[in-house]
Amino acid sequence: MPEPTTRTLEVPGAVLTYDVREPAAPSTERTLVLVGSPMAAAGFTTLAGHFDDRRVVTYDPRGVERSTRTSDDPVTPETRADDLHRLVAEVGGGPVDVFASSGGAVDALAWVAAHPDDIATLVAHEPPLPAVLPDREAAAAAMRRNHEIYMAQGFGHGMAHFIAIVSHEGEYTPEVVEMPAPGPAMFGLPTEDDGSRDDGLMGVNMRTYPEWEPDLQAVRAAPTVVVPAYGEESRNIMTGRATIALAERLGTEPLEFPGGHDGFLGGEYGQTGQPEPFAKRLREVLQG
Repeated sequence: MPEPTTRTLEVPGAVLTYDVREPAAPSTERTLVLVGSPMAAAGFTTLAGHFDDRRVVTYDPRGVERSTRTSDDPVTPETRADDLHRLVAEVGGGPVDVFASSGGAVDALAWVAAHPDDIATLVAHEPPLPAVLPDREAAAAAMRRNHEIYMAQGFGHGMAHFIAIVSHEGEYTPEVVEMPAPGPAMFGLPTEDDGSRDDGLMGVNMRTYPEWEPDLQAVRAAPTVVVPAYGEESRNIMTGRATIALAERLGTEPLEFPGGHDGFLGGEYGQTGQPEPFAKRLREVLQG
């Protein structure tokens, strides 16, 4: 696949940086947009390389890596849904196919609800979505506590707590919410607080995701084919459980993908999943 072309787009409250990979030969396939949050475009390098038969668009969410914020207003899934709508219009308009993972899947559900004609097929991979869970109050409380620990003690302590809560299998309980956070050194994380509080995960997403409710009525009414997808290794953690619960709420079947929450990664951010079988599965889903 040719090297990506990097561009910027001014949107209300931010300047987005995005990459466009064009196919080597003319293609009739729909544009594929790969979306994460807080994962940036760099996290999709391996996966994008498996789709050299079509245009692939990746982006850095506002405030993450190359994309800057020009406003201090809270960033919500609706904020990023508007960003993505403007981005797709900038690259030629929809409908496009979308693979959205983790927080990107939360944002993509808001995108479908607000702009249903933008997306033909959405593969929503493991959204951290407490609202659809039977233990929603405890799951949301665990996420809120993570934000509180990050704001009080900084990145290392916040990330150690995050690793602990997202690794938990099964329903959240008050005991899980209140369990002592492990020390950062256990995970090779910094123990000193550098004073920053702008982390895209703990400083931004954890402010708004715990209470966010998807408009499932609007999602069901959209022409978009929504495919909730979970990893075979992560079906029992919160994001896998939320995927299965989301599918039930939408009246569809969840699909299992290879690997876990990081199944599509090929070494980006130091994580390696099962990118080849993952990409094969994604291609099959997009082809219907």
